[in-house]
Amino acid sequence: MKYLKGLVCLFVAVFVMSWTGSSRADEIVLGYTGPLSGPAAEYGQDILYGVEMAVNEINAAGGIFVSGKKYTFKLIKLDDRADPTQAVNNARRFQSDKAIAVFNGVFNTTAPMMKINEEKGREFIMMAYTSTPKIETLGNKLMVDTTVTFTTYVQVFAEWAFKKGWKKCAMVVTLGAYGDEWRQSFREYWEKRGGVITADKPANYYTETDFSSPIAAALATKPDVMLIGGPSATTALVIEQARGMGFKGGFIMIDQAKQDYIAKVLKSVKVMDNLIGTGGVVSVAMPGSVFEKRYTEKYKRMVTWECALNYTGVYALAKAMTVAGTVSDAYRIRASFAKALETPMLGDKYPNEVFGIEPAGRLRIMASVGTITNGKFDKSELYVWWGDQREYERVKKLSTATSNPIIWLKR
Repeated sequence: MKYLKGLVCLFVAVFVMSWTGSSRADEIVLGYTGPLSGPAAEYGQDILYGVEMAVNEINAAGGIFVSGKKYTFKLIKLDDRADPTQAVNNARRFQSDKAIAVFNGVFNTTAPMMKINEEKGREFIMMAYTSTPKIETLGNKLMVDTTVTFTTYVQVFAEWAFKKGWKKCAMVVTLGAYGDEWRQSFREYWEKRGGVITADKPANYYTETDFSSPIAAALATKPDVMLIGGPSATTALVIEQARGMGFKGGFIMIDQAKQDYIAKVLKSVKVMDNLIGTGGVVSVAMPGSVFEKRYTEKYKRMVTWECALNYTGVYALAKAMTVAGTVSDAYRIRASFAKALETPMLGDKYPNEVFGIEPAGRLRIMASVGTITNGKFDKSELYVWWGDQREYERVKKLSTATSNPIIWLKR
């Protein structure tokens, strides 16, 4: 009898262990590396929190099912202070942890990591967040970019300035590959349209807080408008210092800088008068804007495109894994984004909308543009920058952003 009881107990124990083991989700490792300390920390933390929030939501809902098996996500986060060498070192650690994807939002650190993410047996998807068009020319087959190309903004921003009769522009833009590309692209478009670049004084928005020297040199050329920008926190300092030095002209902000965040930092919209930049998340009326409430309650900070677009990027990655039928084959997952996004991700569920993916890896997300006139925010406009007239009509019909003008940007 004791022998039989022992067998029964053993059977029950084995059954319980197998049952709980089969119901327990396996983990998919994701990595995040970015500036979490230093002057650009706010920017890096916004990206991280967007990724983190999506990961936590998916896990709380039970994870994802891929080929009949349940998985949850594990996020590993590391600080690189926007340093390329440290970013690559962090990526090496993620490879050791078998991360299937790494999120990063600085082109200066993304590009070096894209030299190692296709290594055989150590592949990972580079979930980039950069508007530089150069990233699409690198030929990386495992790259997904979660934001709009800045060439869209160059065209829209410059035309806005020309309509105001401004012809003379001085540039005080962040240093680095991203800033260099922005300045070059803007100069080419500006001068082609008959404008004049009066000064080009780049500054390091990631390490500096006193911009008086480059601003003084720029203002000495008496510009009508200034092209400025880098991380939002330091861009706010540039605006404040330029106004303090007597500049009364307009500002064109590169897309990395977010005007709603800057207005909060400066505690004033008036100081930002005659400005164009990307429209804030809350300026685009999506039915799913409950995201803002959830995000601000959890992280006690305002919602930005950094958090919103990377939040949606995690969900797009999860959809691609489900379609691919694998959580470990980076190439199959990357190739499945197109099919996964045949059904658009709309604003009734997400803080931004995704209508597909470009062959090189950039997600098809409308560009938001906002202006400040007479010390007040104007209504933001949305631009469809890909496809033809037929695609524009499709997007306009499907989009839930019915309160904002949707414009087709002809190239």
